[in-house]
Amino acid sequence: MEIGGECDMLKKKVQIGRRMDEITVGEKLSITEKIEDKDLLLYLGLTNDANPLYIQHDYASQTPYEKPIVPSMMLTGMITTAVTKYLPGPGSHVVRKDLMFVKPVHHYETLEIHFEVIEVSQEEHTIDMRVFAYDESKEVVVKGRLTVTPPYQSVSMLEKTLDNF
Repeated sequence: MEIGGECDMLKKKVQIGRRMDEITVGEKLSITEKIEDKDLLLYLGLTNDANPLYIQHDYASQTPYEKPIVPSMMLTGMITTAVTKYLPGPGSHVVRKDLMFVKPVHHYETLEIHFEVIEVSQEEHTIDMRVFAYDESKEVVVKGRLTVTPPYQSVSMLEKTLDNF
């Protein structure tokens, strides 16, 4: 990233993910995410969230959670990022999410997040995916369903040039 100038991420051309006709029911994706201090601090700083349950060991130790927990919206971000990075990938957009945070996730845990395509709707240009996240004890910590619009086929500028004639 360039300081005081344009962000390199904005200039870099990204390979577009898979389109509707390339995705089938039953496809699966599994990723592993480790909860690190840097990620928590970036998230909390970005959202200006100072909830003591997320950052203060002395407070959290007096609650049923016993230790600071990871914000559920941060976990949601990990899930939606996997969708826009891998399945279907760049250019896709999560249009609906229904997630349950079954069990708290504590700092420094490693999660396994599993996705499965359960429905493909060509008419609506959406796919539905089931998602489960497991902690290190293989217990479900997050479960739910996502509706995603895969990347659209891009239209070249030249293709539209003669539309007005």
